Amino acid sequence: MSDLGPESAQRDPCQEPGQRDLGHDSAEREPDGAAAHRALVLGLRAGDESAFAELYTQYSRLVHSIAVRLMGNHHDAEDITQQVFVSAWRSRESLADDAGSLAGWLATITRRRCADLAAGRARTTRTDEAAAAALTLPTPDDPARAVEEITVAHTLESLGEPRSTIVRMAVVEDRRHEDIAATLGVPLGTVKSHIRRGLLQLRSRLEEVTA
Repeated sequence: MSDLGPESAQRDPCQEPGQRDLGHDSAEREPDGAAAHRALVLGLRAGDESAFAELYTQYSRLVHSIAVRLMGNHHDAEDITQQVFVSAWRSRESLADDAGSLAGWLATITRRRCADLAAGRARTTRTDEAAAAALTLPTPDDPARAVEEITVAHTLESLGEPRSTIVRMAVVEDRRHEDIAATLGVPLGTVKSHIRRGLLQLRSRLEEVTA
């Protein structure tokens, strides 16, 4: 009987001499990409600024591209990009050890920041337009009408979305309920409900200021 060494004793009898056990090696070794991703996540959670710098290097162009696509201009996209990475740094501890795609995480934050900016601008525009209309429509010798116009404008703004837009389209623009539902992509019943409740709020507020 030949004297087999420890390595020979443990070798699969069906394995060719000199052949490596690749299955055993791959089971123990994590893929390079996954290992780098995990290391980056752990570094971010630990507050490692070098990990954050690496995150910015890898993903800032992606974030900026998404922001340009959603906002339509590079100026807003640059602001959004900075806000996204500030938010990412502040919320880094929420990342799980086995977090999924960092690109997906950053893309979600980007979409939220773009939506917030667009909504804020829309509110400002509506407020300015409502104030201008309230100040220019009444005649100087009709203070009661002026009070009503201003009250209506402010009450509409306080209704919140989508009720404010729906009531404005129905009352100010005199649009049919079906047209509003089709334009906004909401059920007709929802439109009618918002109009009914919105008009009740308007009537109640007008009664308070004219009593």
